[in-house]
Amino acid sequence: MSRKKGRKKEYQSSRYVKDIKSGDVWSVFKIIADFVQGFDELGDLGPSVTIFGSARTDKEHPYYLQAMDLSSRLGERGYNIITGGGPGIMEAANRGAYEHENVESIGLNIELPSEQKPNEYITKGRSFDYFFSRKVMLVKYSMAYVIFPGGFGTLDEMFEALTLIQTRKVWGVRLFVIGTQFYTPLIEFIRSKVLAEGMIDESDIELICLTDDLDYVVKEIEKSLVSQIETLEKEGLKDTKYYQSLSTYITDRCGIGGDSI
Repeated sequence: MSRKKGRKKEYQSSRYVKDIKSGDVWSVFKIIADFVQGFDELGDLGPSVTIFGSARTDKEHPYYLQAMDLSSRLGERGYNIITGGGPGIMEAANRGAYEHENVESIGLNIELPSEQKPNEYITKGRSFDYFFSRKVMLVKYSMAYVIFPGGFGTLDEMFEALTLIQTRKVWGVRLFVIGTQFYTPLIEFIRSKVLAEGMIDESDIELICLTDDLDYVVKEIEKSLVSQIETLEKEGLKDTKYYQSLSTYITDRCGIGGDSI
């Protein structure tokens, strides 16, 4: 049997390996481009929340419906929603925000051999060449991270966010983990093994807010906004675009008779 000849499709992940392992100096410029374009496009966002979760969750799954519900509630209150831009939980989160005209539904995509295609509910999108630069953008401009059930990628993002908060590389940011039935065994492992072995402190466990109460999450994110602004003021960052976008949001909220923060 003859084989069809032709050029095999080269996925983004293949190009990533070649760039990094080859030591090609031009890959440095591609990395810089990822960061510069990300900073340029996202730097003037108002208050935003990043939602993580599985790409494999179908539209009828309770987690999909929860993610869409939460992002809709946040979008209604003026929060932009940031996701990895793919299907599943990411699509659900973008979909909930998409129905609100005054907020951005942001998808930060990366090409993969399977699963990862941009969903149709994105108002501002960006495709990244590298996982690490994409991950920076997913967390840099958010005042809260919400982790829904997911696989290796979601767990990686959750522990990355926890490490940033634990080491105080980010301030005033909250992490919410949705899915008590799904995540309770993991939290128990962290407590019974990681904490018991002295790998973390008791206070580190408290960084994880495990809940299924979406009303509580929304209220706590509102508090996180105030904390972010106070931190920026304390650090002398009132002249930054990020501070100005947050303060403008609060002024508009209070000025138009909306709920006070």
